[in-house]
Amino acid sequence: QVQLVESGGGLVQSGGSLRLSCAASGRIFSIYVMGWYRQAPGKQRELVADITSGGTTNYADSVKGRFTISRDNTVTLQMNSLKPEDTAVYFCYAEGYDDRIYWGQGTQVTVSS
Repeated sequence: QVQLVESGGGLVQSGGSLRLSCAASGRIFSIYVMGWYRQAPGKQRELVADITSGGTTNYADSVKGRFTISRDNTVTLQMNSLKPEDTAVYFCYAEGYDDRIYWGQGTQVTVSS
């Protein structure tokens, strides 16, 4: 029903920036929330940021002031002042008004010190 495709991951030095994008296709009218989770080796998957169809945003405390999420039919995560602890696989997700949840395939972000 909804397909999510991420782009923009890569390798960056500490203090640098990356921009992640997640393009949604299919029944995009049904999406209420879009955002990003991340999972580092040995750690649980955690919510990084999300945004509702009305523009309400939510950020993990660890990224507040550094990351910014925005949305149209593509959700964008602007990541500034990156730290090595931001290294993880980042997964785009979308939640529908019917509580269905969809996941992207993941994109690797690596921050070197």
